[in-house]
Order: sequence, then structure tokens, then C-alpha cells
Amino acid sequence: MYGRFKDHVDAELRRIRDRGLYKRERVLETPQGVEIRTESGAKVLNFCANNYLGFSNDPRVMAAANTAFFRWGFGLASVRFICGTQRVHKELESRLAEFLGADDAILYSSAFDANGGVFEPLLDETCAIVSDELNHASIIDGVRLAKAKRYVYRNNDMDDLEDQLVHAREARFKLIVTDGVFSMDGTIAQVDKICDLADRHEALVCVDDSHATGFIGPTGRGTHEHCGCVGRVDLIVTTFGKALGGASGGCVAGRREIVELLRQRSRPYLFSNSLAPAIAGATVEVLRILGGSAELREKLMANTRLFREGMERAGFRIVPGIHPIVPVLFGHLPDDARLSQDFANALLEEGVYVIGFSYPVVPVGKSRIRVQISAAHATEQIEFALDKFRKVGKALGAI
Repeated sequence: MYGRFKDHVDAELRRIRDRGLYKRERVLETPQGVEIRTESGAKVLNFCANNYLGFSNDPRVMAAANTAFFRWGFGLASVRFICGTQRVHKELESRLAEFLGADDAILYSSAFDANGGVFEPLLDETCAIVSDELNHASIIDGVRLAKAKRYVYRNNDMDDLEDQLVHAREARFKLIVTDGVFSMDGTIAQVDKICDLADRHEALVCVDDSHATGFIGPTGRGTHEHCGCVGRVDLIVTTFGKALGGASGGCVAGRREIVELLRQRSRPYLFSNSLAPAIAGATVEVLRILGGSAELREKLMANTRLFREGMERAGFRIVPGIHPIVPVLFGHLPDDARLSQDFANALLEEGVYVIGFSYPVVPVGKSRIRVQISAAHATEQIEFALDKFRKVGKALGAI
């Protein structure tokens, strides 16, 4: 029975390879960090991880995970409401709510699961969800699970958002959902203006701040702090898999009554195992560190400025901004999808680990290399990467 379907799958894989879109996974032989070694034995500088603050291999975070491991065990073998809630889970939820400026928080095994569990229990067919067109795949999938009517507005376009809110005016309840930072561009959502429109049209606001929590805003609370609207966002979805340590896990933080309803009705929460205690304990430690010092945030932003300015001087086309996501764009060049892959491979040979992104991760004709800066990068490592980008860019005709 598998015969004809196997032929179909093989043909589809050939088409992906022929278009230069096939994604090969590079195997690491070391822990995550600024310097890593691939299975080929090459030692390279890592410029494509979400390890914004360098916590993924931080001794303090690892020690906290180890302590939690021996204090609370390897796993709960249960969901939260049966026998899967430990004191460390409640402590983490409390600290997250305080850090994010929310009433309460609820843990999930990933931010993807959080987005998969937040819309369906809150909004029925009488409601409407108004979503940014460039929202993360997890938001798109989560919205699909809800019975609410769906409206999509152009990326970060407040006029179009208002038009869609007008179209949704008959809905019983309306919810605007946006990424706080759009992960392929590094642009920051206009959360303050979104909240203004929400007030005008009596809508709720949900922000996925996965690429902002821990380092965006004066104290690293996220885009709602950056935009001066702490307390105005009803729901914040975020991850522990990026700046907060790089493992897994996520949460929804927000209004107390909403979080309480999610505990009763959110399917990924009710039917997935509890977050591993070691991750919960380590994330508590990350939040403690962030509350005590701005050093890592300041180093991250200084590194980001250094890299962005250097790339612009070299003649590369990058998306403007302040975020440590720095997209290097190739869509204006011939065969951009293949060029992004060839460029990344050439950089790897030069000792710089990055990945080329093309369709379906980004739209056709918008291929890029997404560079991600970390507080753990030393100044000389940033300069090394800039030198290699210039060398490969000239060799491949990209600059």
C-alpha cells in the first residue's frame, strides 16, 4: 500500500532539493554556545542561535538545573491537575507573572503548545481573532484550532488593523494577536498603537514575545515594556527556549481570570506532561539573574550595534532596527534561495556558523541569512564574523 505514496514523497523531496530548498541538519558535538564544534570536527563561531543572553551554557543556570533535578526528580510522569504540580512550578509561574507585569502565568511544554492552547478555549464562533500576516507558525496553527472568525492584517500596518477591526465589529469578543518581534525580520510590533486600537474597538490583545522576553525594554520585560504599555496587554505568550535559557517550555501570562480558565480548558496544558522540574528550576534562576543586573542586556545591545553598523558599512542589505536578529537579505540578487545556502556553507568553511533561510520559512524571493547576536560574543568574535561576511560577500558577488 505504501508503494504509490512512497513515489509521491520521493518526488516531492526531489523537487525540494532541485529548488535549493532542502534543509540539512548540522550535528553539533558540543553544548550550545558561542564556540561550537560540528560533526566534521570543525570549531566554529555560532551566529544563529536564539541564545541571546548566553544562558544556554551558563554555569549558574546549569547548577540550578542540576539542583532542581536532584531535588524534584527527572520528570512527573503526569499532567498538572493529576499529580504533576510541584512547588517549583508554582514558584516559576509566580516569578514569571511578576517579571512580565501580569496577574498570573500558566506553564506549557513549549511556546508552540501555549499558542496551540490559548485561543480555542477562550473564543468561540461568535468571536473574532485579528492576526498579523507575519505571525509565527504556532500562532497561525493555534488560531486555526479556534472556531472564531479570522481576520488578517498587513504586517505592522495599523491602518489595515483598524480596517479589520471594523470588519469584525459584529463579533461578541475580538482579540488582536501579534508577535512582539517578528522572527525573520527582527522588527518590533507597535504594541502601544495596537493597544490604542484595542481600546477604541473594545478588543483584547495577545502578544507572543518569544524573541523579546529577557532583553527588550529598559528592564528586559519585553515589547510591552519597550512600547510603554505594561498592564495594557491582556495575554503574553513567551518561551524559555530562547533568552531565558534555551531549553524548552513556555507560558501564557495575563489576566487572572483568563489564566484560571486556561487551567480548566486549555488542551495542551490538560493533556501534556508537566514541564520538567530541571527546566523550571533553571528558569527561576535566570529570572533571578535578570532581576539583579542589566549587564547582559547592555552587552547584547552593544554587540548588536557593532554588528549592524559593520554590515551596513560593508554594503550588505539588512533589515534596519535595534534587535539582535539581523537579517542579511538576498532577495534582490539572482537565484536568491540557492545563494543564501551557498553563502551559509561558505561562511561555515571560514569558521562562522549561520543558516540560509528560504521558502517556506520565508516567502519566495525573500531569502536571507538570519544572524543572531548574543551577549556571550566577544568584540573580537563580532569583528571576525564581519571580516568573513565581507570576504564571502565579495567572492559570491553579494556586495
